[in-house]
Amino acid sequence: MNILKSAVLIGSILLLNLLLITHNTLAQEVVIDSKLQSLLKKSIEVNELNKSMTGYRIQIYSGAKRDKAVEMKTGFEQMDNLNKAYLLYQQPNFKVRVGDFKTRIEAASALEKIKGTFEIAFIVRDDVSLPQD
Repeated sequence: MNILKSAVLIGSILLLNLLLITHNTLAQEVVIDSKLQSLLKKSIEVNELNKSMTGYRIQIYSGAKRDKAVEMKTGFEQMDNLNKAYLLYQQPNFKVRVGDFKTRIEAASALEKIKGTFEIAFIVRDDVSLPQD
């Protein structure tokens, strides 16, 4: 995520510089330095490689037992084949999170459907996979 933030920052700085140069030259031709072109190209490449965005998931388990986490993940996958389940380890706990929701509203709708089966489920902010076009 830091790479994406850096790329956005570099892109913003480059755009601001380009606007200032354009404004100061008053319709004169702007020549973009080769280093600037290289930075812009690198920024575009980094953005194309990034396959995630900040969004939401539903956490259905958090605990120290890996086998329980695997059981919860498998149980969810058998119940819901539309949303992907993810097993994470954040010391000292294993966590199972499900879904790739762009908005909290989408996550809340999905939470209502699974709340009966997974009573402790709640929404968390997370990096989620970009939707397939």
